Amino acid sequence: MKVFEQWESEIRGYCRVYPTVFKSASNARQVDESGKSYIDFFAGAGVLNFGHNNPLMKKALIDFIEADGVAHSLDTYTTAKRDFIEAFANSVLKPRKMNYKMQFMGPTGTNAVETALKLARKVTGRRSIIAFNHGFHGMTLGSLACTANQYFRNAAGVPLEYVRHEPFGCEKPCIGCQLGCGLETIDQLRAQFSDSSSGLEPPAAFLVEPIQAEGGVNVASREWLHAVQKMAHDLGALLIFDDIQAGCGRTGQYFSFDGMDLEPDIITLAKGIGGFGTPLAMNLVKPEHDQHWQPGEHTGTFRGQGFSFVAGKVALSYFDDDALMNDVKLKGTKMQQHLEDLAERFGQGRFQVRGKGMMQGLDIADGALAKNIVNLCFERGLLLSACGTGGKVIKMIPPLTIPEADLLEGLTIFSGVLADALEAL
Repeated sequence: MKVFEQWESEIRGYCRVYPTVFKSASNARQVDESGKSYIDFFAGAGVLNFGHNNPLMKKALIDFIEADGVAHSLDTYTTAKRDFIEAFANSVLKPRKMNYKMQFMGPTGTNAVETALKLARKVTGRRSIIAFNHGFHGMTLGSLACTANQYFRNAAGVPLEYVRHEPFGCEKPCIGCQLGCGLETIDQLRAQFSDSSSGLEPPAAFLVEPIQAEGGVNVASREWLHAVQKMAHDLGALLIFDDIQAGCGRTGQYFSFDGMDLEPDIITLAKGIGGFGTPLAMNLVKPEHDQHWQPGEHTGTFRGQGFSFVAGKVALSYFDDDALMNDVKLKGTKMQQHLEDLAERFGQGRFQVRGKGMMQGLDIADGALAKNIVNLCFERGLLLSACGTGGKVIKMIPPLTIPEADLLEGLTIFSGVLADALEAL
């Protein structure tokens, strides 16, 4: 690791959590150069929904490369892009009777959010955005202004303006939360917008994660999301759903908000849609808003990423029937039940389990303890991460394709580590 320490920037982060050099990976396992195998409950921060080196995607990519497929195309037309667009429309949009334009931009989640903010401001002629406490939307200045985490915000070096943060409407109120999280918070905000002397002007958009991943695995209630949608529409603002980490099948359905009768104006997607781990970001935009763009008004050098289109099309084939999503729901239930049992055994009322499908979090109310648990899990061959305020929530997001044996082994490792860490206190 001396090469990295000598030459790579101090900005590196995850390598400090996992201090080894990985050499190979398959589905839900990574192997380091010493031959030690790790069960992956991190999955590239939600990128590898379909596992490391998915064999179907690998074959498609090899075939594409050997046929001299177009790897980079800006936004020119290619067969790979056409195939992806048709597959997405047929597998995701048409079955839900959703009518959206697909916009490709720079290939990361923060690019998707920046684009959505720019369009909302263009459509409405307004500047301000309503975002929510604990939200994470990216690291570039526009999306960073919407991100709530002070540690990330402090690195900006300039004022992060035109965003107001409001309480998030959790389905399960967080233990010890002092910010409020029910429908009453929306009623209070609506009252301020209705008061001509409140000094609060209508925003361009409401930006919300239906499930806050990095914020602590906070799941928004259906009622709260509907209240936000109604207020946005009443104020002439756009509703933007950031489904970058919780989407693409993570919760047992393609979108984390499926089945809630919601119609966001813009949906931001990234991470899992590239399938293989190659980068891709895409916004779904209602046609009446998309028509506000002028050609080339927002660009990105890597918005035509052929490898991701090819692998992403294969990823979409998993949604042509219910087999994988049914499996995700079953595995998600096992994960949740396992964590609930641990919370009951060890938590003494302080621990809380939150999540949906195969995104589950255990809030242990102690960031230092969570960090120690993550470190011990690494030593015993399990990769996971901590998130939320002070890093007190241990998040589990294994590949959706993880073999059940690996899932159960990973949960067993975690149980042993938790017990040992608490006993050592």
